[in-house]
Amino acid sequence: MPSKRSVLAAVGALVCLLAAVFAAAPAQATVPAGHGPGGRVLILPPAPSGASAVSARSAAVSTPTSSPSVRTEHKPPSTSYTCASGNLCAVVWDPTTSDYKIFFFYSCNRYYLSSWDGTGNYYDHQTGGVTSYFYGQSGNVLKSFTPDSGIHDYNWTPVWSIRNC
Repeated sequence: MPSKRSVLAAVGALVCLLAAVFAAAPAQATVPAGHGPGGRVLILPPAPSGASAVSARSAAVSTPTSSPSVRTEHKPPSTSYTCASGNLCAVVWDPTTSDYKIFFFYSCNRYYLSSWDGTGNYYDHQTGGVTSYFYGQSGNVLKSFTPDSGIHDYNWTPVWSIRNC
C-alpha cells in the first residue's frame, strides 16, 4: 500500500505536468491578431519615391530610433500590420533596410526621435481621451491631436520628439 507521502508526490507531479502543458498552449488561438476588438489592421503606403537600398555602413544614414525604445516591426511597403488598442502607431521609412519601421508607442512618455526623415504616417488607437503631441527641435509643439479613426500622413523631418499622452 503506497504511503501518503508517495500519493501526494504523485499528485503534485501530475499537477505540475498539467500546468506546463496548458501554459504552453497559445492563448486566444481562435481569434487572429488584429481581427478582434483590440486591434486594427492597416496597410502601409508604397515606398517613397527615390527610395533605394542604402548600405547600413553608410555614415550618412541611420535606422530610425526612439528613446526610450519601444516595440517596433519592419514591414515591406504595401503590406499590412496591426495597431493594437492603446497604441499610437507611427510609420517611418528605414533607408538602411528599404522598408517601413513601425513604432508602437504604448506607455505614456515623451519619446525622443533620431533619424526620422521624410514622410510616413501615424494612427492613434489610444483610449481614455488622451492628447498626443509632436515637438520640434526647440521643444515647440508642431501638432497636438486626439485619437480618431484616420490614418494621417506626416512629414517626420521636423519632429524631434513625441508625447503620446
